[in-house]
Amino acid sequence: EEIQREIAYPDGKVEKVLKNGCHLIFFPNGTWKKVSSDAKTVTITFFNGDVKQVMPDQTVIYYYADAKTTHTTYPDGLEVLQFPNGQIEKHYPDGRKEITFPDQTIKNLFLDGQEESIFPDGTIVRVQRDGSKTIEFNNGQRELHTAQFKRREYPDGTVKTVYMNGHQETKYISGRVRVKDKDGNIIMDTKL
Repeated sequence: EEIQREIAYPDGKVEKVLKNGCHLIFFPNGTWKKVSSDAKTVTITFFNGDVKQVMPDQTVIYYYADAKTTHTTYPDGLEVLQFPNGQIEKHYPDGRKEITFPDQTIKNLFLDGQEESIFPDGTIVRVQRDGSKTIEFNNGQRELHTAQFKRREYPDGTVKTVYMNGHQETKYISGRVRVKDKDGNIIMDTKL
């Protein structure tokens, strides 16, 4: 672009006004700023390679050159971080966070300490504040992990529970119950 006028300031800053109305301001440390002709878009390129853009809607896009990471802050308070490995984090104004990993696993972190992970195969893992975990598999099976036991529920109604002491209990839809000790020996089986 053709320069309309150039102003040199005592502090070493130089401002160039282009014919199209844009302003370019160069600072002694190597940082420079571009202000659009309508003054609604501002881009600052820092001496270290970082770039900050303020868009007309007040969205702020900050690119960290060393980390190759982009941090976008929207007017509604949503913040989005994009990392070079493809990971994307969304920080919502209500405090909730959503992380999309490079393998497309999505993890939601809630304000109350609960977590939810959705895996590409459709498996969903929910972790409560007390550490108990519910896993919903894409084949219809469901698992519950607590400090006392692990329980798997099958689509046919069968429920298998493994207790921390190693005992196993399987309840079938028919009403049959089979209990095994920690070594796998059957100690009870109510075949109907």
